[in-house]
Amino acid sequence: MNIVSVPARRSRGFSLIELVIVVVILGVIGAIAIPRMSRGAAGATESGAISDLAILRSAVELYSAEHNGDFPALATFSDQLTLYSDIDGNTNATKTAVYMYGPYIRAIPVQKAGPQRGSATVTGTQATAGAGWWYTAGTGDVRINAAATDKDSNGTPWVNY
Repeated sequence: MNIVSVPARRSRGFSLIELVIVVVILGVIGAIAIPRMSRGAAGATESGAISDLAILRSAVELYSAEHNGDFPALATFSDQLTLYSDIDGNTNATKTAVYMYGPYIRAIPVQKAGPQRGSATVTGTQATAGAGWWYTAGTGDVRINAAATDKDSNGTPWVNY
């Protein structure tokens, strides 16, 4: 009688050493990737704030071009940029033969970065708490509302944008 030998059955699993190696590799990958992703998110919010600032500045310049060089008044800044206006800056929600200028933007953008993020309010005084934007009506200058000591992730003061 022929006896056929059956090979010994080997367990199908990972050894402890293999599992430890995989965990260490995943830890190294995580240590490299997570800081890079978090810097990317900060850069995106800062870039969004700079983009919104450029949109506001363009709207103010267009308003000035259509209103004989006058800039929007601080007290009515939002209305003058988001509603129709006449040559004197008076506003109306609908376009008519008199209110034929604008609107220049749909809404004042919400500040995405900096110390006053989350606010769409415009102030005439630098570093006013709760206001996202700082506007000088006499010159038409719009800036991110922050103190001179508040800086972005690269160390540039927000007011320098």
